[in-house]
Amino acid sequence: MSWVLGVDSGGSGLRVALADAADPTRSESVVSREAVRTGPSGIETAHLLAQLLPMAGELLGRAGGVEVAAVAVGAAGMATLGDDLRERLPAALESSLGVRRLALAADAVTAYAGALGQQPGAVVAAGTGMIALGTDLTGWRRADGWGHLLGDCGGGAWIGRAGLEAAMRAHDGRRGGSPALLERLEAVFGPAAGLPGQLYPRHDRPALLASFAPEVAGCSAGDPVAAWILREAARQIVDAAEAVCPPAGAGAAEMALTGGLLKLGDPLLIPVREEFAARLPHVRAVPAAGDPLAGAVRIAAALATGTLRLPSDPRLLRLAGEQLR
Repeated sequence: MSWVLGVDSGGSGLRVALADAADPTRSESVVSREAVRTGPSGIETAHLLAQLLPMAGELLGRAGGVEVAAVAVGAAGMATLGDDLRERLPAALESSLGVRRLALAADAVTAYAGALGQQPGAVVAAGTGMIALGTDLTGWRRADGWGHLLGDCGGGAWIGRAGLEAAMRAHDGRRGGSPALLERLEAVFGPAAGLPGQLYPRHDRPALLASFAPEVAGCSAGDPVAAWILREAARQIVDAAEAVCPPAGAGAAEMALTGGLLKLGDPLLIPVREEFAARLPHVRAVPAAGDPLAGAVRIAAALATGTLRLPSDPRLLRLAGEQLR
């Protein structure tokens, strides 16, 4: 039996799974709620390894000390902030785990693999952030995923920030404020005037912002400001999908929506479905088969068995170690 590790590093924490390469659905996983830090050199390899290696060790211990044939790491920010990981992680994993087959992927790629496997199509991955990715298996088309300061429009941090802004407007007495969201802000974070001091020093600001998205959804039935935020999020999500889906007349197209943001339920999903139906009638929406962690496991299993079909890319999906020799 050949064993593989899949790793999902997102804005809200780190997940690691150990699976049978011949049947990636057979897996065990462990979770850390501490997000991997980002510093001046990008995603911090040392912080990732400080969490990943003990988690991998726990899983390998449960399995009786088996050897790992391949690892796939999917990380939020890999495309733009992953230079340090790409440089240092292959050697670190080879020396610590004996792994010589490694895939370093943007979390959108592992979301794609989890949702659609290795077939052409498009995926919108909406969690703390938001990115859309499409492929014809010869290359990738990407839209957004530029982080909470420059994009991730419609994602959890975007919704949470918009909700908190509306709450602060109500606190100040400015137009566009939401007393309902102000009430929820103070219930969750305490006095509104103290929120900047809690938010700005944090290295995990996107996750903190995204934690308020469920409050926006919870208020949306009775609060027009909250409802508008979710409708605008739906428009932003479909903007990204439209940019990566093939145009009408280019043949059949499938698209899946995946990510933790779906847990907001109907307050977001209903306007998303309405936007898709109005703007992308030629695209067939399909349920995601699995999540980004499942996608990382699938990619690792394909590496181990020599069946990887997803296109490599210097920033989105890079193969390292034995795969390049």
